[in-house]
Amino acid sequence: MKKWMLALTLAGGVIALSACNQSGGSTVAESNAGDITQDELYEAMKEKVGAQALQQLVYEKVLSEKYEVTDKELDAKVAELKEQLGENFEAALAQYGYADEEDFKETMKLGMMQEKAAMKSIKVTEKEVKEYYDNYKPEIKARHILVADEKTALEVKQKLDAGEKFEDVSNTYSTDEAAKQAGGDLGWFGAGAMDPDFEAAAYALKKDEISGPVKSSFGYHIIQLTDKKEKKSYEEMKDQMEKELKSSKLTNEKINEVMQKEIKEAKVKISDKDLENALDPAASAAQ
Repeated sequence: MKKWMLALTLAGGVIALSACNQSGGSTVAESNAGDITQDELYEAMKEKVGAQALQQLVYEKVLSEKYEVTDKELDAKVAELKEQLGENFEAALAQYGYADEEDFKETMKLGMMQEKAAMKSIKVTEKEVKEYYDNYKPEIKARHILVADEKTALEVKQKLDAGEKFEDVSNTYSTDEAAKQAGGDLGWFGAGAMDPDFEAAAYALKKDEISGPVKSSFGYHIIQLTDKKEKKSYEEMKDQMEKELKSSKLTNEKINEVMQKEIKEAKVKISDKDLENALDPAASAAQ
């Protein structure tokens, strides 16, 4: 969901792999054809997800010694995503393979530790922060109805102008199946998150105003702006702007570079010869 959440695997596979490695040759399954030991299970899982699982376990161990992510910080980040995604939050978790919110939090916590580690090495000037603030657009919340052609979009607009409920018209006409489930609601989003033509039209609206047909690369939209956040003074937003600017400079390459530095400083040694390259930059980049 965020670019700093990279090189992560499903928590279940990681936990299972580490548990198998701790339990020697105990039997995990029996049959008339023969038993399966935890050693055999470990070897099979190692072959499939071993490098990724080991990488995540090492990252968690190394980073947790230097970078703390509190429950308050984690809950705030999840709350931010819930606000952005609205009713689509649960569907987004399922789409990305998370069993539930707690499963997602495990991955999120590691991502936040990686972000803290990488952000330390990024420097920005006062001038850059001020320019970022000047160009900053507060997040807005909108809903839309997407159709294939302008004629249908005009028909949709007429129905809305006549007083029909947005949710009902969306359910009948919209081709955006994901947003359609939430009555067309797109949740909160900021500059750069949407198609440029859609974004320009959405930001031009007043609260509760409904647009005319807006053409984008996806088709024709009828957009309603449902809420808009306030842009506070520079002094009030300076810390937030600095953090966001630094975050915007994060790349997968930068995070991999920082993680290699952290691993080197922690003097990590891998004793399993089959997994000795699990922490190599090339392996990280391939995930």
